[in-house]
Amino acid sequence: MDGWNAESDAASILSALGIKEETHYTLMAELSGPDKVKVLLAQALFGNPDILLLDEPTNDLDVETISWLEDFLADFKNTVIVVSHDRHFLDSVCTHVADIDYGKIQLYAGNYTFWYESSQLALRQRNEQNKKNEEKAKELMAFIERFSANVAKSKQATSRRKMLDKLNIEDIKPSNRRYPGIQFTQEREAGDQVLIIENLSKIIDGNTLFAEVNINVNKGDKIAFLSRESLALNTFFEIINQQMTADSGEITWGITITKTYLPNDNSKYFKEDLNLVDWLRQFSKDKDETFVRGFLGRMLFSGEESLKKSNVLSGGEKMRCMIARMILSGANLLVLDEPTNHLDLESITAFNNGLKDYKGTVLFASHDHEFVQTVANRIIELTPNGIIDRRTTYDEYLDDPKIKELRQAMYAGKVKV
Repeated sequence: MDGWNAESDAASILSALGIKEETHYTLMAELSGPDKVKVLLAQALFGNPDILLLDEPTNDLDVETISWLEDFLADFKNTVIVVSHDRHFLDSVCTHVADIDYGKIQLYAGNYTFWYESSQLALRQRNEQNKKNEEKAKELMAFIERFSANVAKSKQATSRRKMLDKLNIEDIKPSNRRYPGIQFTQEREAGDQVLIIENLSKIIDGNTLFAEVNINVNKGDKIAFLSRESLALNTFFEIINQQMTADSGEITWGITITKTYLPNDNSKYFKEDLNLVDWLRQFSKDKDETFVRGFLGRMLFSGEESLKKSNVLSGGEKMRCMIARMILSGANLLVLDEPTNHLDLESITAFNNGLKDYKGTVLFASHDHEFVQTVANRIIELTPNGIIDRRTTYDEYLDDPKIKELRQAMYAGKVKV
């Protein structure tokens, strides 16, 4: 069982998951919460198990660690059963999707995106009752061929291609899931001056979160903010939304800017004993109950659900309420701190599509790879030694060897920008 290498294998997995070597012989009780989760994940991966059962394994992992885990699982020879809300992770790792729908479990060949798009295609076809069966079959076959061609990019190309070749078009069924209606509009278009940040710095408990931050936000920018320190991102968004003060620096908003903020912690919004109609009415210019109920219906709170008490909602329900509040604001600038937290895949997909279509400016931080890749047109990384600011996609930013080198140097304090 390769026991002679057990200790070095364990150390290798721990280090790959971001557990520093100097902490390898400390007690679990002495580790932080996120580090404990990483050690438990390492424990599951260790020893080449026959079957890996992983429940949201990417939670609390940074992008480099998630990338390592994707590669590890793609090369893993045995069986993996995983639950995750990270669509990029599922696409990178999975050869099959087990869909729990209509009270049944059905297994599909292919990754998450293939399952999602095929189920949406089947739903559209079901709604077009007059379409001939032959036309439906041709459309589905063309869809399968397109995905079969794209499969060459994946690590499991050969096996996936064989699975898709065997796929029966009758196997594809429309999904029964409901997607919230998320569509952001601006009541007023922003002017050319949006936001100027000059020499912004913040230190907490002797730890420099970011320093000398200089940013000029342009109209229509959709900026994803990154940092290896999640507290740096939370603090940055709190500061620009006047919820916290910086140690130094200036923040100047354009006079035409109307902004709305989705904080990482939304608990302060749900302390009062209000039903959802009255809760949402607080943030609506139109106080008519029919209007508010209709809006709640778009967020999947229909009928009696709209009378739920706001202080007993689940995390996902609270997030849908906060999204509704943001849409009602009609703002031309959105600030989003980890917007996909607590949301199910249906809500994440709808939110993602809503932001892609939004014509205003977006400043956001997210650990959801697909969300960042499809929304952001600019990447800004906050470090203790300045920022890295690139107008590029997320994948290009992560894959650029020069940026990789610069990131390492800045976090090590060897370079200041």
